[in-house]
Amino acid sequence: MTQSDVIELSCRDLVAVVTDYLEGQIAAVERHAIEDHLGDCPGCDEYVRQMRLTIAGLRGLASDDAMFPQTRDELMRVFSELRPAPSA
Repeated sequence: MTQSDVIELSCRDLVAVVTDYLEGQIAAVERHAIEDHLGDCPGCDEYVRQMRLTIAGLRGLASDDAMFPQTRDELMRVFSELRPAPSA
């Protein structure tokens, strides 16, 4: 990796891409930038930890068919609205 490949991430930037990061849908250079940021930012590290726990918990609910389809749809809608729009 060269100096020009280094990406600086703000906390807001990390929040905007956390879902893609957790789903493994980002390029290696972006993943490296996120992991560097997480190593330096305890708040974001805790945020990502909590997101992992939330996702795992929701997968457990969905796999057990423990909720009504309408409830699952509403939760997915709410979570998608919480994801911030990319900054201009």
